[in-house]
Amino acid sequence: MRTTFRSLLEKFHIATVACCLLAAIFLFVAGSREGRADDAAPRIVSVGGAITEILYDLGLADRIAGVDTTSRFPPEALSDKPNVGYMRALSAEGVLALAPTQVLLLDGSGPPGALQLLAESGLPVVRIGDDPTPAGVAAKIREIGRATGATAGAAALAASVERRFALLEALRGKIDRPKKVLFVLGFQGGRPLVAGQETAADGIIRLAGAQNAAQGFSGYKPMTDEAIITAAPEAIVTMGGAGHATDADDLFARPAFAGTPAAAQKRFISRDGQFLLGFGPRTPQAAADLLHALYPDVPVPDELAAGAR
Repeated sequence: MRTTFRSLLEKFHIATVACCLLAAIFLFVAGSREGRADDAAPRIVSVGGAITEILYDLGLADRIAGVDTTSRFPPEALSDKPNVGYMRALSAEGVLALAPTQVLLLDGSGPPGALQLLAESGLPVVRIGDDPTPAGVAAKIREIGRATGATAGAAALAASVERRFALLEALRGKIDRPKKVLFVLGFQGGRPLVAGQETAADGIIRLAGAQNAAQGFSGYKPMTDEAIITAAPEAIVTMGGAGHATDADDLFARPAFAGTPAAAQKRFISRDGQFLLGFGPRTPQAAADLLHALYPDVPVPDELAAGAR
């Protein structure tokens, strides 16, 4: 009987220890799960200046874990958020190091190898369209709203942008004759690199009620002196800021440009690249700003002023 009783006590002791161990494991797992829930708070890596701007406009800045170098608006995006580099030269490792829960990528991001590694990591990667048209801007906003669960805010923002595009269309109706505009991205081997069709520059020129002087090709390509003289642009548009040092005196001193109507009128327009070509929520203002620079007699309503939000 003593042996049996001692055996029962030993079994009871073992069972008690086992229960304590199970309880400790349960508490540890529960705590780990709670920690993971905190860690799983949305962390978005935003690749593309327009995406970042839209996220800020939707009040989602606190979700942004990192941005790319084109995310220049609002200014605090680049100063406050980790930088993953240029959108066309991403490093998958650099993106993953930020422990994001989601990556939003503007079409045109790359390189393909980095995007493939991101996709293979199992991380949700959402590609956002970048059609340089009013419909494309509204679609971009709504796509981001769906991806982030901010559909109501995105619908309101898209409607506001569409209203400003309608005001812009009314402004274009006041233009008697579209001016011929050449967008110069920079110089390559001494020849100007200009914007043809199917580019953001072509899109903003048309929104501003003007005609692209570079016809017959798509993308950004070098243009010969003879082609520039034949195109006879009435205005030159370019991007200002770091890396874009083209200036009016230098450009109009070049033989190809010296005899153009643009040189005769000294019509050289330089604007921030993201503002001018970003095709985000500020695009109606950017187009109205360009329109007014080309057609000073056309008044711009306050809602389309460059600083209006």
